[in-house]
Amino acid sequence: MRRVIPFLILLSLLVSACGSAMPAATEVPALPATESPLEPQDTPTSELPTETALPSPSPLPSPTPSPAPTVTETPLSPLDLPTLAPDLPTLAVWDGLPTYLGDSLPGYYFRVEYDPERWALTTDQFGQPALGHRQIEYCVITPAAGRGLPPNVRVEHDILYVGDVTFDVGMAYVNGALTFATYQGSNGTIFTGFEVNFTDQSETCLADALTVLSTLQAIPIPQATPQP
Repeated sequence: MRRVIPFLILLSLLVSACGSAMPAATEVPALPATESPLEPQDTPTSELPTETALPSPSPLPSPTPSPAPTVTETPLSPLDLPTLAPDLPTLAVWDGLPTYLGDSLPGYYFRVEYDPERWALTTDQFGQPALGHRQIEYCVITPAAGRGLPPNVRVEHDILYVGDVTFDVGMAYVNGALTFATYQGSNGTIFTGFEVNFTDQSETCLADALTVLSTLQAIPIPQATPQP
């Protein structure tokens, strides 16, 4: 019995020491009323600089093609013909210098005869002598030499024999339409050329012109008729 009592006293001392050292399991330390649980803070992120959009250049207006200028030939004024005199001869003469002097004998003019009621001797718009038709406007005979022609002109050649004169005849077509004719004639003494122009009545104009040119002859200069 004496041994049991000291043991019980020792056991109660050990239990009291352990109870004071361990906190109660149900007690939770209270937080101050003014403090709230920490919330995660948004960390400020550095924003990248925004690129400023440059204004896009306005498209240049495309050039509007201008219509090509239309080339039109302005017709020359009709020739100013002298008034028909009442006492004109049946046939008048036109004397002039051959257009091919190097192929003609010196000292000679050409001569053609014409009906003064149908033709009039005058000067053209360039101051050159010419025969103008009295009934067909723009039907004109002028002296002419060979010249270059534009690409749109097509010439058909023919040979015409009238008495002792040989003519090289050229019919000129512009875009398919007969526009003028050339006559280069030689009788062995002179070599000269003529051009016949017209706008309408081409057949009548050419027929009347050939009547005049068929009288071509060489005349000595001292016998030539002075030009008006």
